[in-house]
Amino acid sequence: MRNKMMRKVLITGGSRGIGKAIAERFEGAGYQVVTPSRQEMDLADVESINRYAEIHKDEYFDVIVNNAGINEVNLIENITDIELSNMMQINLIAPIMLLRAFTGKMKEHHYGRIINIASIWAVVSKDGRCVYSATKNGIHGVTATLSVELAPHNILVNTVCPGFTMTDLTKKNNSPESIAQIAKDIPIGRMAEPAEIAEVVFFLGNETNTYLTGQKIVVDGGFTGK
Repeated sequence: MRNKMMRKVLITGGSRGIGKAIAERFEGAGYQVVTPSRQEMDLADVESINRYAEIHKDEYFDVIVNNAGINEVNLIENITDIELSNMMQINLIAPIMLLRAFTGKMKEHHYGRIINIASIWAVVSKDGRCVYSATKNGIHGVTATLSVELAPHNILVNTVCPGFTMTDLTKKNNSPESIAQIAKDIPIGRMAEPAEIAEVVFFLGNETNTYLTGQKIVVDGGFTGK
């Protein structure tokens, strides 16, 4: 493992919301943070991911956070082929491809931390979340398998499932009245702040975590426990 100032973390979807908060938390702790733009790596494009992996094949990322995701809400009979393909590609296939590309270097260095970001909709669900829930349950399947496969190499793998979070997108897509109504349904009485989710991810991704692996950690203010 490298000294603190040289540690490097790869974060997808790091330009806004929870991903941005995660990037800021690691950067504040002295990590070199890599958050590829869509121009550098388009997660919807297999060839783009492969090109990025080839260009960076010699890089060692101490931490990988698969955060990027999309959520198209539709009832089962209305799901389009494009929605199905895009959600599967971005939410599930792309993370697997990135881990395929970069876990080899983690093995060489006998150290790694991987955090896959899922959702409360990988724990409970509701109308219109068929494909999204499938991908987020799928990413925890990746976590569960790799936590066993990579443990002998001192690589710990966990899933974080955020609940309702007060991101800029949440504020844009919901009126204050709607946000207040959602908050009433959360036992703690409010949505999470992105920094609160980032703090959990940071713990799982740094050297303080020496034993926790293979877990689906729900950060939802008690929403799924009702």
